[in-house]
Amino acid sequence: MKIILIAGTRPNFMKIAPLLKVLESNDNKNYFDVKLVHTGQHYDPNMSEIFFQELAIRKPDFYLGVGSGTHAEISGKIMMDLEKILLVEKPDLIVVVGDVDSTMASAISAKKLHIKVCHVEAGLRSYNEQMTEEWNRVITDHISNLLFVTEESGPKNLKKEGIKKNVYFVGNVMIDSLFNCLDRAKQKDTLQRLGLQEKKFIFWTMHRPETVDYKELLQKGMNILYEVQKKIKVVWPIHPRTKKRLQEFGIKTDFENVVFTEPFGYLDSVNLEFNALCILTDSGGMQEEASALNVPCLTMRPQTERPITVKLGTNIIVNLNKKLILKNLDLILTGKYPKMHSNIPLWDGKASERIVQILNGLKQ
Repeated sequence: MKIILIAGTRPNFMKIAPLLKVLESNDNKNYFDVKLVHTGQHYDPNMSEIFFQELAIRKPDFYLGVGSGTHAEISGKIMMDLEKILLVEKPDLIVVVGDVDSTMASAISAKKLHIKVCHVEAGLRSYNEQMTEEWNRVITDHISNLLFVTEESGPKNLKKEGIKKNVYFVGNVMIDSLFNCLDRAKQKDTLQRLGLQEKKFIFWTMHRPETVDYKELLQKGMNILYEVQKKIKVVWPIHPRTKKRLQEFGIKTDFENVVFTEPFGYLDSVNLEFNALCILTDSGGMQEEASALNVPCLTMRPQTERPITVKLGTNIIVNLNKKLILKNLDLILTGKYPKMHSNIPLWDGKASERIVQILNGLKQ
C-alpha cells in the first residue's frame, strides 16, 4: 500500500513522528511504501528543523516550501504543488494530521483526485467559528474516508454531523511522541541554562491569533502575566507572531521575574513542561501534554476542543480572567489544586500502533 504522510507545522511533526516510525518498522516496511511530504508552513529552524532532528524524523521525500502568507495563499500553494506530486505518485491514500492549513489543503487536493484521505486527530470541536483551525477540522473530517479520534468527544461530535462510518477511537499520537521522548527530555540541561529550579516556575505560552492579534486582548494577557510573575518566576518562549504584535502595539514586557526566550525545540519544551509547577497557555497540544504529565494546566481560552483534558485531565479553562487565574494559581502554590492527576483512556503511547493495525486491514 502506498501512503503519503503530510505535515507542515510544529504540532504536526510531533504527530507524524511515531506514526512514521511504526509504518517504516521492520514489521511493516514490506507492506507500506511511505512517502513523506513537508509543506513548509513552518520553516524557521526553531519551528521545524530542530523538531525533525529531535524526533528522529527522516528527510522528507518532498518539500513544498510554502512559507508564510495569508490562509488563502498558503492553502492555494499547497493544493497546487501537492496535486503535482499526487498525480505522479498515485498513492492509495494520504494521511493528514491535526488542524492546520496544510491539513485541510492536502485533504482537498487528494479528494479531488479521488484519493482516500485518512485524518489523524479527527472529531475535535471547539465550536468557536473565530478559530481558523475549527474550519480546517470540519472540512477535513467531512471529506475523509478514515477518521482516527483521540478522545471520547470525537465520535460524538462526528455523529452529530452525520459522520458515523469509519470512525476509530485509537488514542493520541502526540502522547506517543511525548512518552517516546520523555527520558531524553528529562536529561536535558534546560533548567540550568535558564536559571530555573524544579517546580519553582510557570511555563507560559501565548500565540493564538484570536488573542495576540488584538491589542486589547494581548494587553489583558500581559496584565495577567505581570500579576503572575509577582508570585512565581515565569519562563516564556515567545512565538514569532506574538513578538511581532507586542512590538506593533507598543506593549511593554519589562517584567523582572519573567525569562523571555526564543521558541524551544521539542526536548527542551517537554523538559520545561515536566518540571513546571504549572502551565499557563492558549495552546491546544500543551493541554494534552500537561494532562499526560500530570502537570496543572490553566488554559487562557474561552473553550477547548479537547474537553477530555478538563473532564479527566489536569486542565481548567480560565480564559483571560485574571481573578480566576490568580485564584487557581494560589491553589496550585498551596498544594490545594484539585486536578493533579489524569486518567485518560488510550493515552498510553500506543495510538500509532492501533492506527497502523487498522491500515493493515485495508491492504487487501
